[in-house]
Amino acid sequence: MIGLILGACKGNPAPPAGKSEPAPASQVIVEKEKPVKEDTLPPEVKIRLKRDGKDNYTWELNGSDVDQILKANEKLRKQLGGESGK
Repeated sequence: MIGLILGACKGNPAPPAGKSEPAPASQVIVEKEKPVKEDTLPPEVKIRLKRDGKDNYTWELNGSDVDQILKANEKLRKQLGGESGK
């Protein structure tokens, strides 16, 4: 009997009933995912090319990026020799 009592006393003593220890808070580390940058396509320029009976060209350009439209217009002028694009 004495051996059982001594064996029970060697274990962790229970906390008093009136006071309870808070459970150890576990730390949670949240890693935020970096937004994936998708390779965006360059702005699209739509070209409507017209040729008249004298082999002269005219064109209409539509798009969302003014710089791209101006580049396309300049390229068409050099390649086709047109005077004006709309």
